[in-house]
Amino acid sequence: MTTDFTPQHWAGAVGVAVLVALWVDRVWGEPPARLHPVVWMGHFLGKAGNRVQRHAAQDPKVPDFKAFGLAALMWCAGAALFLIAALLLQGAALELPWWAAGVAMGLLLKPLLALAMLQSEVRAVEAALGQSLETGRERLRWLVSRDVTQLTEVQVRESAIETLAENLNDSLVAPAFWFLLLGLPGAVLYRFANTADAMWGYPGIYKDRNWAWAGKWAARADDVLSWVPARITAVLLLLAAGRRGWALRSQLRAEARKTPSPNSGWPMAAMALVLGVGLRKPGAYVLNPGGREALAADTEAAQVYASKAVLALVGCALAALVLIAIGV
Repeated sequence: MTTDFTPQHWAGAVGVAVLVALWVDRVWGEPPARLHPVVWMGHFLGKAGNRVQRHAAQDPKVPDFKAFGLAALMWCAGAALFLIAALLLQGAALELPWWAAGVAMGLLLKPLLALAMLQSEVRAVEAALGQSLETGRERLRWLVSRDVTQLTEVQVRESAIETLAENLNDSLVAPAFWFLLLGLPGAVLYRFANTADAMWGYPGIYKDRNWAWAGKWAARADDVLSWVPARITAVLLLLAAGRRGWALRSQLRAEARKTPSPNSGWPMAAMALVLGVGLRKPGAYVLNPGGREALAADTEAAQVYASKAVLALVGCALAALVLIAIGV
């Protein structure tokens, strides 16, 4: 069946796709690893990273243009591979009636969003803290790359809340943003870039490998693609707290700029402000330093704000799609 492509057809399909993807995420969670496109991206990047590292200098102070160029080439090749697959799948889906196209695209979009898993993992850290500090540290190790061995109970909780805020952008808002703009290829490109940054984007030695130059392209690509969504995520979190949250907007920029990352500080700072807590990475930054120490109740409050932010995003997206459908 061939369906005429119109703005109404596109808007209807995209709207259904977003709702289907979020519903499947909530009800069924993640697909099996063997069927997960982000896992496939990880396999590709793991093999490509090994090849890059065979040619990389291991002194992070020495400029290594060869490793930079090879890593950039590998990144572009992988992105092209997944983009072509996304374009073909989306093209096939759009041949269907708008509602069926939306269901098909939603099922394809779902693995690129991971809200339910993110919230479950953060709750698991709090549950582990309820058993013992050491158990909480070990559970946090699943979520962060930092050293957790010396973290206090409050620092473990702060790290979990930071992870929820930062990954609310990485795991939902950003891929949804690019999906709304560019369809399935946009979400795939962002997820590939974000996965590459997670695996390669280190400023120096990580796990006995030098990524100072080998990971530079991946880190900058993720920075570019995350720039707008990270700020949208921060605004959504402020809106989730109602008038009280929106009144804090004047403090957001200054707090967000305290982190080394140009993007992750925005959702983390917004979360710190709406919760009224300080969020700290020892030796790196303190967000909302006037805030109190995070309590167990703040972890659950952070989950509520994250869920409300997603609802706000969906509402805004559907409103925009309705305007597109009626020709505004």
